[in-house]
Amino acid sequence: MCLEELGYEAKSFTGWQIPITTDDNYSDANIINIKTDKIIKELKAGKIVIVAGFQGVNAEGNITTLGRGGSDTTAVHLAASLNAQVCDIYTDVDGVYAEDPNKLHRSKKTFKKLIKYETISYDKMIKMANNGAKVLHDKCIKTAKRYNVKVCVKSTWGDGREGTMVE
Repeated sequence: MCLEELGYEAKSFTGWQIPITTDDNYSDANIINIKTDKIIKELKAGKIVIVAGFQGVNAEGNITTLGRGGSDTTAVHLAASLNAQVCDIYTDVDGVYAEDPNKLHRSKKTFKKLIKYETISYDKMIKMANNGAKVLHDKCIKTAKRYNVKVCVKSTWGDGREGTMVE
């Protein structure tokens, strides 16, 4: 693993190893439960824990996939299961904008004039997702709302800009 090459101790898991238990909807499954024992054990041992998102296992032990937004949904469920207050989601934009910055052909000066939300409610984000915004899937936000987990949308590229807090 790359982290170990950098001198960090890490442990990776797939959904069935944890297990992340889902329903039987194989290509658009919903998470029912995440067992956190193995994760907590490795965290207590000082390791960085990597859990593969987007997939789990049903009650019969068959692998399922979560469909669009499955990795973000897994992250939020993990945050809820571990009683985290915030779940950071890294994506190709540095937050949630009133318009999709990736679809606009504008200069950098104009880009700075786009309206970026510092905070946005769960309900407004769900509405945006249902109307075509692709920054977060509605299943992810509905999960965050149900478990009261704040979600911070940040840039993968680490440009130092603050993200958007969904709460």
